Amino acid sequence: MTALFWISALVIGYVYVGYPCLLAAWARVAHRRPRRAAFSHGHWPSLSIVVAARNEAPRLRARVDNLLRQEYPGRREIVVVSDGSTDNPAAALASFGSAVRLIQVPSGGKPLALNAGVAASTGDILVFADTRQQFAPGALMELVVNFADPTVGGASGELILDCERGPVDTSVGEGIGLYWQYEKWLRRNESLVWSTVGATGAIYALRRSCWTPLPAGTLLDDVLAPMRAVLAGQRVVFEERAIAFDRASTNAGAESRRKTRTLAGNYQILAQEPRLLVPVVNPVWLQYVSHKVGRLVVPWALVGLFSSNLSLAPEHVFFAILLAAQGVFYGLALSGALFQAHERFARVAFTFVTMNIAVIAGLAALRRRREVWR
Repeated sequence: MTALFWISALVIGYVYVGYPCLLAAWARVAHRRPRRAAFSHGHWPSLSIVVAARNEAPRLRARVDNLLRQEYPGRREIVVVSDGSTDNPAAALASFGSAVRLIQVPSGGKPLALNAGVAASTGDILVFADTRQQFAPGALMELVVNFADPTVGGASGELILDCERGPVDTSVGEGIGLYWQYEKWLRRNESLVWSTVGATGAIYALRRSCWTPLPAGTLLDDVLAPMRAVLAGQRVVFEERAIAFDRASTNAGAESRRKTRTLAGNYQILAQEPRLLVPVVNPVWLQYVSHKVGRLVVPWALVGLFSSNLSLAPEHVFFAILLAAQGVFYGLALSGALFQAHERFARVAFTFVTMNIAVIAGLAALRRRREVWR
């Protein structure tokens, strides 16, 4: 039990403390910022902005209007792919005329819709956007200037949630906001070391040469597509000047479902691209294992830590104190579940526990999907 306790503690400590400390020092030494540069007049790369949508007609007009208002000196096209929509997206987009190209495909999921959009587009740079978010002014140009560096195959923008900008009417907003700021800090520093290990789905871009069609059923296009670019020897950089805005989940149930899907996708990618686990093949192997795989291991380490601590507590006061500390933490999480609107630390503890439960739920969800596919 002692060995299980210390192994579990080391895993948790490395993922949440050791790796961030290592990354901070590494980024300070490496400091590999991309060679951003404005392209000369008439030489900006052409853009294809691909938006996959399913029954999103009420949002399409505002989304496309936001994209058209983006300043960009080069040629661009907007391709909206309707994934079996039944709410008449053509009518929602009719007023934009030839400024928007609508492609309607049978319902097959977002990855197949993105494949169709890329196949129908012509731009040198592919920009991916969702229907719900809005881009800040200048976001497109801030993404594209990174591609002046030939080592850059992709650029991820920064998503800012409403809960980061002030109090919001959501029971889990504070915990989500803190976690998301931590996540963006990791991405920012991974980019300085060499490359991030994924992108922000709401706003990211890839060179067309780095794109390969997504498998049907892919849950995380914003991780699989960028990591394939990294496996091909390109960088995916974090561009904090390219901003998109979104809302946080409004309640714990919605956030749990979102996180479960995300973590199921992280499991799925290990099967889709096992090369990511091979150090000599994956140039960001340490970052990927520490950041992505580590998150999948932590919940099991938490179980190991608590169960071994429970057994060891009667043997030494040190273990008894740590067990009491775990009890207080989980008690705060339970309090956060019951009284989410009142206590900050309880809400943060609740968000942490919910996130780790979602890892286990994500594995179960992925197994159910596989049974359906069979």
